[in-house]
Amino acid sequence: MFKRKGQNITTTAPINLTTINEPTSVITEQIKTIRTNINFAATDKNLRTLMVTSAMIGEGKSTVSCNLAVEYAKEGMQVLLVDADLRRPTIHTTFGLKNHKGLSSWLANQMDNVNDAIHPVIGNLFVMTSGPKPPNPAELLGSNKMTEFLTSATRKLDLVIVDAPPILPVTDSQLLANKVDGTVLVVRQGVAQKAAVRDAVNSLKKSQANILGTVLNDVRDSSHHGYYGYNSGYGYYSDEDK
Repeated sequence: MFKRKGQNITTTAPINLTTINEPTSVITEQIKTIRTNINFAATDKNLRTLMVTSAMIGEGKSTVSCNLAVEYAKEGMQVLLVDADLRRPTIHTTFGLKNHKGLSSWLANQMDNVNDAIHPVIGNLFVMTSGPKPPNPAELLGSNKMTEFLTSATRKLDLVIVDAPPILPVTDSQLLANKVDGTVLVVRQGVAQKAAVRDAVNSLKKSQANILGTVLNDVRDSSHHGYYGYNSGYGYYSDEDK
């Protein structure tokens, strides 16, 4: 069903990701630490599908998704990064890919071969672009065909990372939450509000999501440098913070 390692890379555009361009940087090391912490948080369940989302737009979830996918692939895992943000897709731009066909095309039965929407980009990493913006993204992402796609993908690949839409503006991620093995919530310092993050966590819990933790994005140190942090679980924005 899926393209295998060794096929031609489908992008020649420069990829603007720290984990690729600065493999020894502090930020890359932090992404590696987040990857390790996610693995520890998922020890009681075989993590084959991981959803990355945020409470609102502009928190950096897609950047985290891309960098995590790169680092998992560097470990030797066969990784598929899926752009499921059908309303505001960005991953095709990050990797310099065409987006004429993608996840929306497959879910809407507009293509016969899913491989046409999956691109080998670097090493063990494959990317499935979002495809054209559909009129019914929530219905597509919540469909049985989406469930079947994830199940089929995990038979062929080691890990599927789903870059999902923000939780509060739309219902898309809530519909995806119980289709994946684990969810990570990206929270951007100076952008996210506690009430919004709390509402996002509650929405995920109602959707029976397995919340593995929060990635704290753009945390500033005394030198004003941005970095990532990770909290296992979601106690950082617990009900006690009201």
